[in-house]
Amino acid sequence: MTDREQRRTRAREFDLVLFGATGFTGRLVAEYLVKKRPSLRWALAGRSLDKLERVRNELAALEPSAKELPLVAGDSLDKKAMDGLASRTRVVCTTAGPYARYGSVLLGACAEQGTDYCDLTGETHWVREMIDAHHARAVETGARIVPSCGFDSIPSDLGVLLLHEQLAAKGGRLAEAHYRVRRMKGGASGGTIASGLYAAERMKDPAVRRVMADPFSLSPEGAPERKGHGDWLRPRKDPDTGRWLAPFFMAPVNTRVVRRSNALLGYAYGREFRYDESIDVGRGVAGMARAAATSAGMALSGAVVFGPVRKLAERFLPAPGEGPSREERESGSFEIELLGVGTAGERVRARVGATQDPGYGATSWMLGESALCLAEDALPERGGLLTPASCMGMKLVERLRAAGMTFQAG
Repeated sequence: MTDREQRRTRAREFDLVLFGATGFTGRLVAEYLVKKRPSLRWALAGRSLDKLERVRNELAALEPSAKELPLVAGDSLDKKAMDGLASRTRVVCTTAGPYARYGSVLLGACAEQGTDYCDLTGETHWVREMIDAHHARAVETGARIVPSCGFDSIPSDLGVLLLHEQLAAKGGRLAEAHYRVRRMKGGASGGTIASGLYAAERMKDPAVRRVMADPFSLSPEGAPERKGHGDWLRPRKDPDTGRWLAPFFMAPVNTRVVRRSNALLGYAYGREFRYDESIDVGRGVAGMARAAATSAGMALSGAVVFGPVRKLAERFLPAPGEGPSREERESGSFEIELLGVGTAGERVRARVGATQDPGYGATSWMLGESALCLAEDALPERGGLLTPASCMGMKLVERLRAAGMTFQAG
């Protein structure tokens, strides 16, 4: 039996370990899992045993069997502890960010141990570092390492996959895809803000800036020519609808993930495939004004990263562990429309959405179902630093539909 087969078939104590369970998003994912799979062989993990016990008590009020949940305490920077954690479970699901600061040791342990892994990162530069450091070893051990399993970047990645499936069923092939945010309402947690500030702080490094500027920064060697694939940074009109479009702040993350999926799927969307993301802000003068204001706001937000402006902003932003209330999460929503154009000019559409706050309510569904998909579903036997579409594909789409999200083709 090969090293890979031994690692993949070795008996494990747990099917799933949720690391970062004491954080704001971690608690939401724990709540989702305990309601969805109370009999799953899983454990709560994090740095503080006392905090883990408090989370377990809160979960037991929702589902009495949760009082028996095992707890695994360990520091994310302690290699021995993370190696031990990864060796005990088939899947690790982690919400402990910023991942560039707290996630590298755990991801590396999973790659080494042949343990499947999913997270919520939107830190493109860190994912590139992890690909370079661990992709080859994860291929050897069979570990399916799947970053960006939340609002970054499941709606984008699986939405484009839906377009591809529609065209492929007709014998066609995608030439381009356009992602349009039609509606988005939600709040922010302290942990997400901290991750964003840390990621922006790293932009002071020229090497990080080069990664972030490269539209194929997550793609394997031999990616298509970069020219013409850059991010939209200014207002523009949609040539198909005449509606005004503003740049989408998550596009520099999502577009790189979609392009990596295309490469990992053997360029199923074609080597000339083009993809972009924008916010649809309406028609006429009002739409133009909203597009200009959104663009200006994105440019201004960069000032928060540096000097006294950042320190002032941090005084008023949520602290790690804080976030939107249950009422705010449940009143949130998002709706995204994707338009696909085939090589022969065919047009297909898809809609992705949820009646939950995109960054927390819906994200806890997306990450929870990604973890369950890795733990329970028959997936292709391929290891490496993968993407939601290239690893879980339509199986995850079906899970998310069953959970209450919209993934509508046509």
